[in-house]
Formats: sequence, C-alpha cells, structure tokens
Amino acid sequence: MSEMATAGELLELVRSGQASTRTDLRRITGLSRTAVVARVSALLDAGLLLVGEELASTGGRPPGALVFNHDAGVVLGVAVGRSRSQLAIFDLQGRELAGDTRDHGVGISAQKLMPMLAERLKTMLAEVTVPVLGIGMSLPGVVDPQRCVSVDSPVMGGWDGVELAPYFAEVADAPLFLANDADVLAYSEMFGPGEKPRNALILKASTGLGLGVIADGQILTGAIGAAGEIGHTRLDAAGDLPCRCGSNGCLETIAAGWAMTAKLVSSGVPAGHVRDLVAAALAGDAVARGLLRESGRHVGELLAIAINLLNPEVVVVGGDMGQAFDLYTAGLRESVYARSTALATRELRFVPSIHGDSSGLVGCAALAIDHILAPGSVDQRLGEISDE
Repeated sequence: MSEMATAGELLELVRSGQASTRTDLRRITGLSRTAVVARVSALLDAGLLLVGEELASTGGRPPGALVFNHDAGVVLGVAVGRSRSQLAIFDLQGRELAGDTRDHGVGISAQKLMPMLAERLKTMLAEVTVPVLGIGMSLPGVVDPQRCVSVDSPVMGGWDGVELAPYFAEVADAPLFLANDADVLAYSEMFGPGEKPRNALILKASTGLGLGVIADGQILTGAIGAAGEIGHTRLDAAGDLPCRCGSNGCLETIAAGWAMTAKLVSSGVPAGHVRDLVAAALAGDAVARGLLRESGRHVGELLAIAINLLNPEVVVVGGDMGQAFDLYTAGLRESVYARSTALATRELRFVPSIHGDSSGLVGCAALAIDHILAPGSVDQRLGEISDE
C-alpha cells in the first residue's frame, strides 16, 4: 500500500487480523504517522474501531491495541425459499443474535409475503439499539443484484420484476443486497475465520438444484447472474418429463427435491416437503434412501462436467438433501468418479456445508457484511458522517 491507503483499507487490515496497532498499520501501508492517526481517529469516532487492551511492551511505551468493533451495528439476513423464510439479526462478526424461521404457503406472492417479513423483522429489532447497516437477502433462481429483483425463478411464481427494497424501507434505513440461494451458500463458505476455499463448487441440493462457484477466491455469478443454474439443464435421462420451469427434460425432473418427494409419496410414504424425504431416509426408509442416492447420481453427471472444466479442490454439499450427507454424496461420487478425469478428481474432496441448515442465513449476513465493510463503502460512510 501507499500514502493513498484509505481509512477503509486500514479497517480491513485490522478486521482481517493483519494489523493490531498503529505501528502495524504504518509498517504495512507505508503511511506517515500523521496519516495513520487521522484515519484511525475517523474510524474510532465512527465506532468501527476500539482501543483494546495494551499489548506487551517490547521497549518504550506499550502501543494501544486496535480492535474491530463488531457491535458497531447489525445486519439482517433474509433467506426466502419455496415454502420457508428464515430471518436473523447478526452482529458485524457474523454471530447470530436473533432468528425467526417459519413455513409459508407454496406459491405465495411477493405482495403478500414481503410485508409479513417486514413486520417480523421490525418485531425482532425492537430490542436492538445499534443501527442496521445492511440487509442481505436470497431468493431461488436468477436475480438482478443492481435492481434487487428476481429475474427468473421457476420456484417463486409472480416474483420476477417485483422491486424488493421498498418493502424494507420501514424496517431500516439500510441498503439491500440480493443474491440467489446457491451464491449465498458460497458466501457462507468464504466467511469467518479459518482457511477459505480458493476453488470450489457449492451444491445446493434442496427443493431445487443450484451451484455456487468459487474460482481463485472469487464468487462467480456470470454475465447475467445465471452461473450455476444446473437444475434446468436438459439431461437425456429426463426424457420429456415436464419441469416446473415450463420446459421438459430438465435435471430437476429426475433429481430435485420436489421430484424425489413426489416419487416417495407415490410409493406410499407421506411427505409434504423434501425435509420429510430426508427425515425418512435418515430413519432408515429404504425407498427414501434409494431416492437420495438416485438424485446424487443424476446430479453427479452434470457435476462431473463442471469439475472437469473448473478443477475445484472441494465440492461442498448443502441444502436439505445435503443434511443426509453420506447417503447423498455416495450417489454424487458414483457419477463424478466415473465421468470426471482422474486428474481432476485426484485430490478432490466432498464436504458438508460448514454452517449446516443455517448456511443460507449466514450467507445472507456475509453478503451484507462484505459489502458494507468493503473499504470503499466504509470511506463513503465516514464521509457522510463527517458531513453531518
């Protein structure tokens, strides 16, 4: 870094653990003492940094330790699916402070569900005294993150083109960040302490099917946000089976949770949701177990192509069907190792999502936190504070 390093960049150095004192910041950035003091003072005044316990002296006066203040504000996570909405409040470290998960009717409109979500969020925020700095939201299908609208969601009929940000206007004066449900799983894998995957495929195997892609440490969304939409790729094994997207022969018709659940019901086992299918499989039901493995095999056929193209180090298996990790992954492995190159699979690992059933919510929080604490966003906020 140089003399041009901003306050936001200094905050990122402290937040990431690369620096913990003003001296560290001077050494890493090359900034003058005066410049560091000015930038750190702005961050302290904004409440984003705190002066923590003094570090052990190495001679002379002990330097004050700088600590990121993860209680400076909160973010909201809003994960909306076909039949369930998960809401939560998170601190800036990604720790969940409050949560509210409820089922809703399949096919519910945005005009009906969104006001209900807003009311639930307002109730949850009643005891929160710090500001809401951002809202992270996920939806199934393709979304436009600039306009914050759904573009193409076969699961959420009637949601396409509906502006979502206005529904949060009475909840908080904070920006909305929108991503699809597979991409927020990728955000959750990239968030928090510990080593992050550099190249990974994150499979969401739930009511629908989606793929998050991490390449060279970056989440890839594609030219129009449609990267990873594997569920509606045509597969010979699907023949002309009708898909809920209006097409025929999609992977989802023979591998998605909605299709597998319908097969389970036709076998005589009652099930209203893919979670019921997973519960039956984990309880030992032979038909349910076979259906999960069958889904994994079909998904693995397309996953093998992605593995050959992208050469990931790891495949993360998430979503409701991922809760039966060993069963589901057995099917995935069967097809992947039969169809991918030996080189691409030589060191490939399959792992469950690190946040389990909370991955979608954590990903929504990570989406918001990564945006609001990006150096440019922090610098803009400091400028707005100084103008007040």
